[in-house]
Amino acid sequence: MPTETPARLPEGRYGKPKRPAPKRWRTWALSAAGLLVGGAVAVLAYANLGTAPIEGERRLFTELPGDAMEITVDVTRDEPERAGVCIVRVRDITGAESGRREVLVPPGESSTAVKAVIKSRGRPVTADVFGCSYEVPEYLSTP
Repeated sequence: MPTETPARLPEGRYGKPKRPAPKRWRTWALSAAGLLVGGAVAVLAYANLGTAPIEGERRLFTELPGDAMEITVDVTRDEPERAGVCIVRVRDITGAESGRREVLVPPGESSTAVKAVIKSRGRPVTADVFGCSYEVPEYLSTP
């Protein structure tokens, strides 16, 4: 009885033979790992890019004589019973920061306005809020 040998394709004519399909457990493992990484990225993004517990927004600023500027900041916070601090700054004509100051936001309403005068090195042209926090430095806290 003759034995048949499988037909072979000419080498180099049809490309490489196909790889066997990946095993199911690999597909499930990679999918689970992708979901875990995606979940971790979502949690970190929410923690870092979500709404801040205390925020300051510039309402207005006025140039004062003697290279100074007064700024009024609207502060919104989720814990009004806690004191906060906002860092405000002025900039010169080139856009460089020319003065900075920390302003105490005493406990009170959830939305409040604070004013501050910021001295500048040279003539200031604008003022803005750098950021706000509940971590009040010891030298700013009230006795």
